[in-house]
Amino acid sequence: MSHLASGNAVSAAAAASLPPPTLGADAIDRLEHLVAQRLTGVPLAHLTGRQRFMGLELLSGREALIPRRETELLGRAALDALREIARDGAAPVVIDVCTGSGNLALAMAYHEQMAHVLASDLSAAAVALARRNAAMLKLEGRVTIRAGDLLAPFDTPEYHARVDLLLCNPPYISSKKVDVMPAEIARYEPRIAFDGGPLGIRILQRLIDEAPQYLRRGGWLAFEVGLGQGPAIVRRLQRTGAFSDTRPIADDQGQIRAVLARR
Repeated sequence: MSHLASGNAVSAAAAASLPPPTLGADAIDRLEHLVAQRLTGVPLAHLTGRQRFMGLELLSGREALIPRRETELLGRAALDALREIARDGAAPVVIDVCTGSGNLALAMAYHEQMAHVLASDLSAAAVALARRNAAMLKLEGRVTIRAGDLLAPFDTPEYHARVDLLLCNPPYISSKKVDVMPAEIARYEPRIAFDGGPLGIRILQRLIDEAPQYLRRGGWLAFEVGLGQGPAIVRRLQRTGAFSDTRPIADDQGQIRAVLARR
C-alpha cells in the first residue's frame, strides 16, 4: 500500500517487484488511512484499485468479483486449448460468460492474438468495468463485451455451432453458504458473483445444457467449479452425450477446480 500512498496505483503483485517508495509526511498520512481501511476488512484490491491476473494488471472494484489465483488454473488450461486451435491457422472464436471484470476474456485475447473474443455479464456495472479494463489494455478492438444473461447476448445464427472456446467462471456457492461467507467477501464483492442457487450449481447446469448449441464440433467448454463439485459435474457432462472428452483440472491439493469438455 506504500506505492498507492505515494500516488502509484499498482496491484499487490506488481508492488512486490518494485523498490519501496520514499514517503513524505502527506504520503505517510495516506498510508495510515489505507491501513486503517484494510483493518476494517476492505479488500486490498479495492484499496489499490488493481489486481494481477495471468500477468495482466486489471482495474478492480466493487462492480465485480476480484480475480483470484485459483481462476488462473482455468485460464491456463483454456489458453492451452485455444492455442492448439489457433495452430491450425484459424482465428478462434471465444465467448466468456459471467465475465465480471473481464479477466478471462482479456487474458485470452492478450495471450492469443488470433482470437476473436466476446464476453457477457448480467451486471451492467460489471460490463462497464470490463470495458474499462479492455480500454486500459488497448484490447477494445478485439474484445466485445455485452450485457445480458449468460449466452442470451449471442443467441443468433452467427454464433450457433461456431464457437471454438466457451469460458465461464460462474457463481457456484450455495445460497445458504453465501450468507455466512467472510465479511471481507460478503460486504465488498457482489452477491451475484457468488450465489449459485440452493445447491450452488444453477448456472453450471444451464451452461452445460446451453453450450452444445454454440460450440462447433471439436470446440471446448471450460469452466470453474467449487470445492467438491468436480466429480458430479464431470459425470453430468458425460451423461449428456454431447461431449467427446472431459478433462478435470486439479489444484495442488488434488481438488478439481476446473473442467474442460470437448464437443
